[in-house]
Amino acid sequence: MKRNKHQIFSEILEICRNGANKTRIVYQANLNFKTVNPYLKVLIEKHLINLDQGEYQTTQEGMNLLESINQVTEKLYGYDKTEPVGVEE
Repeated sequence: MKRNKHQIFSEILEICRNGANKTRIVYQANLNFKTVNPYLKVLIEKHLINLDQGEYQTTQEGMNLLESINQVTEKLYGYDKTEPVGVEE
């Protein structure tokens, strides 16, 4: 299943909660070094992560956004995030 940009942003915010270098983000988010750069740039510009001495850290604003994303995801998908609750194909 292909991820959308929102899911990738959310994953990066989660990975950076306790600090992470670019290599860790690339491997844990299943991206490559070329594709991760635009995501990191946006998150930095929006003050959702900080870069300090080669380590990315989710800011308080980023943590607030991540919490909101998690609440919406849980509400829509419950514990099974692959299929919306009550939606049949």
